[in-house]
Amino acid sequence: MKTITKIIAVVFLIVAPIVLSAQPHPYDSGIGGGVGSNPVGGGAPITGGLLIMLSLAAGYGIKKVYEYRERLSE
Repeated sequence: MKTITKIIAVVFLIVAPIVLSAQPHPYDSGIGGGVGSNPVGGGAPITGGLLIMLSLAAGYGIKKVYEYRERLSE
């Protein structure tokens, strides 16, 4: 009985995103998508977010190096 329940759950998880899709496919002008020539992301710039992410990653790396050196000196 447990095996059947697991199989039904897996089948549901595979089929649900296909059946319950609410958004039209991008660039499909037949069902409302595809207006304009912008890419899927809308042409939004990523420069500011990229700089923030790189700054945070550099800060995290510096922190880890500092903690490692502190642990070695003990």
